[in-house]
Amino acid sequence: MDKDSKLTDSAGGAGKGTWRSQRERMLAGELYDASDPELGQLRVKAHELCRLFNASSEQELDLRSRLLDDLVPEHGQDVDFMGPIYFDYGCFTKLGSRIFANFNFTVLDTCPVQIGDDVMIGPNVTLATPLHPMRWQERNLRRHEDGSLYDYELGAPITIGSNCWLASNVTVAGGVTIGDGAVIGAGSVVTHDIAPNSLAVGVPCRVIRTITEADRMELPEEG
Repeated sequence: MDKDSKLTDSAGGAGKGTWRSQRERMLAGELYDASDPELGQLRVKAHELCRLFNASSEQELDLRSRLLDDLVPEHGQDVDFMGPIYFDYGCFTKLGSRIFANFNFTVLDTCPVQIGDDVMIGPNVTLATPLHPMRWQERNLRRHEDGSLYDYELGAPITIGSNCWLASNVTVAGGVTIGDGAVIGAGSVVTHDIAPNSLAVGVPCRVIRTITEADRMELPEEG
């Protein structure tokens, strides 16, 4: 099978035979060819921007701001990444305002990733939208007629609401929505949606309780 022949919608019904790019299929959460040249160019650009960001100093604020503008065009104000950061595409991620991410923040955004306002992200947090077929028969690498390798992948979006805290070493899987005000405990692997204002921890991550007024802490300016 040649590369162009895989750029058509194989689903039945009205869409059958309609030309669709691998980018469109990827963002829709459908099986797509990850070796597609357009997608490859986007990844190379994002990886280079990440490399430049990671090579910069924390004091080079203007440079980091420009690199972030190029890497994640849709972002709000006061986004602070300690670095290193690793994005697969960047252009498929949307960031709110006042987001802080500690060391080693990884975003595999083959499907859309959206993060709300006032979100705190601990070190070594990974947001991973990609999925692979369960059976090796569909998952293994294949060869194009020109001899180059490819595989079929798919994904599911990730949404993180506003006012959330993801503690260190949290992994969020594709297809997950974390509601506003939720706190995810350190080391958790989030594979299902988390309700707003919940404390959730574990592997797999489960809601422990609701965050209430009983959790209030008196701030210095309130004393």
